[in-house]
Amino acid sequence: MSDHYVQVKVQLEQMKSSGENTQEEGAVDPEEQVPVASPPASVSPVPPGITAAGRDAPKTSITCKQRSKTRSKPGKDEKNTCGKHESDLTLHGSGVSAHVGRNLNRIGQEQTLQIKGTGKILQGKTETNGNFALNHRAKDIKETHREDGLKLTRKKRPVTVDISKAKTSLEALKLSIKQLKWKEFPLGRRTACDIYWHGVSFHDNENIVSGQVNKFPGMIEMLRKINLSRAVRTMQELFPDEYNFYPRSWILPEEYQQFSAQIRMLKENDSTVKPTFIVKPDGGSQGDGIYLIRDPSDLKLMTGSQAKQVVVQEYIQKPLLIDKLKFDIRLYVLVKSMEPLEIYIAKEGLTRFCTEPYQEPSQKNLSHVFMHLTNYSLNVQSGNFVHSDSLSTGSKRTFSSVLYRLASKGVDIKKVWSDIISLVIKTVIALVPELKVYYQADIPPGKPGPTCFQILGFDILLTKNLKPVLLEVNSNPSMRIEHEQEVSPGVFEYVPSPVDEEVKVGVIRDTLRLMDPGHKKPSMSQPEARAEQGEEIPMEAGSPLKSHEDGGALPSLCLKQVYPKYTKQFNYLRLVERITALFLRFLGVKGNMRLGPTAFRTFIRNCKLSNSNLSMASVDILYIDITRRWSGSTPDSKEAGMGLQAFVEAFFYLAGRRFRSLVLREQVVSLVELCESQLESQLGGGGGPGPEDRRSLSCSRALPRATRTQASSLSNPQLYSPAPLRRAASQDYRLHQRNKPTALRANVEN
Repeated sequence: MSDHYVQVKVQLEQMKSSGENTQEEGAVDPEEQVPVASPPASVSPVPPGITAAGRDAPKTSITCKQRSKTRSKPGKDEKNTCGKHESDLTLHGSGVSAHVGRNLNRIGQEQTLQIKGTGKILQGKTETNGNFALNHRAKDIKETHREDGLKLTRKKRPVTVDISKAKTSLEALKLSIKQLKWKEFPLGRRTACDIYWHGVSFHDNENIVSGQVNKFPGMIEMLRKINLSRAVRTMQELFPDEYNFYPRSWILPEEYQQFSAQIRMLKENDSTVKPTFIVKPDGGSQGDGIYLIRDPSDLKLMTGSQAKQVVVQEYIQKPLLIDKLKFDIRLYVLVKSMEPLEIYIAKEGLTRFCTEPYQEPSQKNLSHVFMHLTNYSLNVQSGNFVHSDSLSTGSKRTFSSVLYRLASKGVDIKKVWSDIISLVIKTVIALVPELKVYYQADIPPGKPGPTCFQILGFDILLTKNLKPVLLEVNSNPSMRIEHEQEVSPGVFEYVPSPVDEEVKVGVIRDTLRLMDPGHKKPSMSQPEARAEQGEEIPMEAGSPLKSHEDGGALPSLCLKQVYPKYTKQFNYLRLVERITALFLRFLGVKGNMRLGPTAFRTFIRNCKLSNSNLSMASVDILYIDITRRWSGSTPDSKEAGMGLQAFVEAFFYLAGRRFRSLVLREQVVSLVELCESQLESQLGGGGGPGPEDRRSLSCSRALPRATRTQASSLSNPQLYSPAPLRRAASQDYRLHQRNKPTALRANVEN
């Protein structure tokens, strides 16, 4: 037994030396504390009545009598050893580490005994007779450390970012990570990172099952010119006044006949009208392939033997000019989450100027790209392009400098910002339904995957009367903070661009701050619930966040939350999302994006839409007709079946047949409510998968299931919501129709 106590004494000496170091240094990393052997299963807890005599100030002891109570067979050697090692704290091989100070012998001084292996703390005070009386309280170790003043400051692990696929945003990203004092991995990492920064798409890195990725699945496809036009046109059918910020457009070649007929009729009705149109290739970028026309005969639709898919839009002939130059605005928008929907807008943006004085289009100047097209990649090739170190001059300036100039001329810039925010929210609402389908196809229910967020680049033009017009949305906006400069004939190098760095580094840095996995995330349902009650939601941008390492303050967030902050003004527009919920409910096969004929029939049958006027044979004909037409308009698709856009068309058709006396919008609302009520009544009787059987389409997958379901029902009154909340969107819509001002505009501050 003497050998046993020698070992125990060595352990105690190590513990005491560790405790002294703790007092000297003020804090110890918990991971570096000296381990102590766990007590065997036979050891019983310390009885409540035990007292520990303490003669020496820095030491604490337990008497032989006390120790014998915790052992089955006390022996002679043990008694002798007890007298010999009066200060040792042992419980049959178990270590009791004493977290004590140097003055524990003072009367009333609190002492704590930690029994290793139990996670409990015994607390007490030194009495007048010198004995140590226990308080009979067991507390968590961390709480005791706080009470005793021994604050264990665990060093916070820096957030890890995989930047191996960052591409052109690499320099701005590295600057942002440096400012945040996070850790970057330029070549990737074998173990999982907290954040993956992709330069192109969600699939830049395959097999990511955790963390956060800065791309949504399907965003590239959704923001191609044709798909964006289709999504906005669907909303224009339902809400024409709210979506009048997008120019009238035609998708060619499938709508060539319609386009030609409308232009011919327009010219016949008014011979003085000479409209101009801008042609944009579906997959074009950086101004490539864009040209202006005045007649359908000027179209260049053939590339060899294959017809090119393009979007033709009305050209804005009277834009706002500054210094006689046309310009557009690049605003950066963060979609932080899709379910619940969270949108942030950067308070600062870029304005890109043409390099040739503007004139209204004529047959002579249609080919003058430096006059009509604001694309930076085109104008930078002009000899008139001005690179400036100033933020308010040159061919690329900050948006705030332009607003300041407009304000000096009496322009209500608060109204301009309000209209722009409204445009952004409505556009994202139009994109979300299809994005949910893409997300479920890439990460089906039950499959692990990362959470998602994405920075989008909105290109907006201001007309002469200050109305914002959406030109396009970029899924991969350039985040380069340098530009190419010719330093000698034929020799180019990249030099810093102050205006780009000013805007883009802040956007990336504050996006990372918002996505920091270490931040405690509030309940997702709270903001939306408060917005529904009309309360003001505090702006996160109002208070600076601090860096992790030294507590130094970072600048206030340059990203302003606009949704769910303005849920009350815009929630009624999320009607197509409710149709999407029905579509996703009946997809059936994991990873599938198209509805088969059997699933479509099941949808009709479960929603009880068939009757004497709509037989199941008519349903089959409807399915075949719409599916065949849409498969012809999307030749690149390899999947057979009915996609979401085709399903929405079929849904509109069914709504029109069933509610003939109403306008389209009321028809659709009525049919959605009918389908939801029918399916809700069948939830308990085999009417299809319930909410427990289908994972939320949230990109916030880390939320518990209950929280996810609650947040989903508040943000998007879909099929899975309780009946009162599910009907809220329809009630919001009808109330909005009665009280809607002539021009809907969110009442927002600058």
